[in-house]
Amino acid sequence: MLDVTNPRTLGRSICIITGASRGFGRALAHEVSRWLQPGSVLLLVARSETLLQELKGELWSFIVDQQSAVHCVAADLSTREGLDETVRVARQEAVTEMDRVLLINNAASLGNLSNFATFTGIDEVNSYLSFNVSSALVLTAGILQAFPRVPLQQRSVVNVSSTFALRPLPSWVLYCTAKAAREMMFRVLAEEQPHVKVLSYSPGPMDTDMQRDILRLTGVKNHLLPCQESAEKLVKLLLDDDFVSGTHLDFFELKKLTSRDDTTM
Repeated sequence: MLDVTNPRTLGRSICIITGASRGFGRALAHEVSRWLQPGSVLLLVARSETLLQELKGELWSFIVDQQSAVHCVAADLSTREGLDETVRVARQEAVTEMDRVLLINNAASLGNLSNFATFTGIDEVNSYLSFNVSSALVLTAGILQAFPRVPLQQRSVVNVSSTFALRPLPSWVLYCTAKAAREMMFRVLAEEQPHVKVLSYSPGPMDTDMQRDILRLTGVKNHLLPCQESAEKLVKLLLDDDFVSGTHLDFFELKKLTSRDDTTM
């Protein structure tokens, strides 16, 4: 089983990444694969089969060198069928002994950026919350059931969050509400299941399709991070494993702490 005294490995793991075909999820797939031991499994989930297969090709050296597996699940996580298929494929790997089960809930959408008073139709709101909140709850519960606790096995759940889970922004009511709901949802999980390590990670504004949509819709241009830089920070948090379960950590706050430590050395 995993040598917990060695922080520089994720062990022989099954890692499920949602929203894996683009942007941050794609960068995470590359970064996580660098720290997995032979015999691991990467389960990549997104809507686009084509993009997933391209990503699998990019990870080919990982598959060969590590004698590991990459499975692609082209699924719409806003539907029961998509959620059930993702859990079904993950459960197939449950028969294999693993050091760690790691679920990264990255899939999300921007939603309609409009004033609060414009949301008079319940269908639009329900549809948004179903994909951005309900699906993360159902998928996480399904994965935890598929991988019940066993001695010495680590189970970790990451919620890809946002600074807007903690502070409001005009015209972003759907996005802020969903991120805040997910934040509390995973804090409850941390309280209920102390043997599951839970992290809400705010990756910062990254060079993704979502940020290009924000620029087009609002005219606001942010300084954008490379996805790989933020992915490296998240994986380092998982490797070090010294955060309190259920906590919210932000890329920029972590960067300030790192810079401060460097100046005092």
